[in-house]
Amino acid sequence: MGWKRDGYAAHEGAVGVLLPDGSEPGPVCFDTGSGGDVHESTNWWVYDGTLGAPRADRVRARCACGWRGQDAYPVDWEAVVRRDPYAYDTSGPERDWDRHVDDVQARSVPLPAEVSDLLHQLRQRLERLIDDAPLAAVKAAGELESMAAAIGPVAAYLAVREDDLSWPRVAEALGTTEQEARSRLLHYEYRR
Repeated sequence: MGWKRDGYAAHEGAVGVLLPDGSEPGPVCFDTGSGGDVHESTNWWVYDGTLGAPRADRVRARCACGWRGQDAYPVDWEAVVRRDPYAYDTSGPERDWDRHVDDVQARSVPLPAEVSDLLHQLRQRLERLIDDAPLAAVKAAGELESMAAAIGPVAAYLAVREDDLSWPRVAEALGTTEQEARSRLLHYEYRR
């Protein structure tokens, strides 16, 4: 399970591991012995040195965007409960990831306060509407999709028309990766 923040899907965070030599290992593969399907995992607790997995000695934050935390925290494998690895304290890496996403958010284009407040209120009201009147919530979701379809293409067209706008800058402004920024703008461009 990763760490997520609304509006920053390209920045899902997780606990990463480091081996004693400082390298970050690839996924651990588990051959279940039935067919060609081989299960892979990058969950930090599988790097405990058993079943052919390498043994990590430190953990750190990692993000889907490629960012890695600078701080590494030692793993006390004696304190890791095999049946409940989530009980182990990984708050250090999570705090580091939170700071990373705070930084991404701070560098992104700020929404005007009134728009941000309206969106927050709308989300809260729609979440309550799901319980009270689910079909009305579906209808509201359709209205939001309709608004996005009308506003997104025009906004994307005007944004990419600017000559000095580079993809790294677009990604930073949207608080996402370059790949996701291109995908989002192309998605809207083709809806025109």
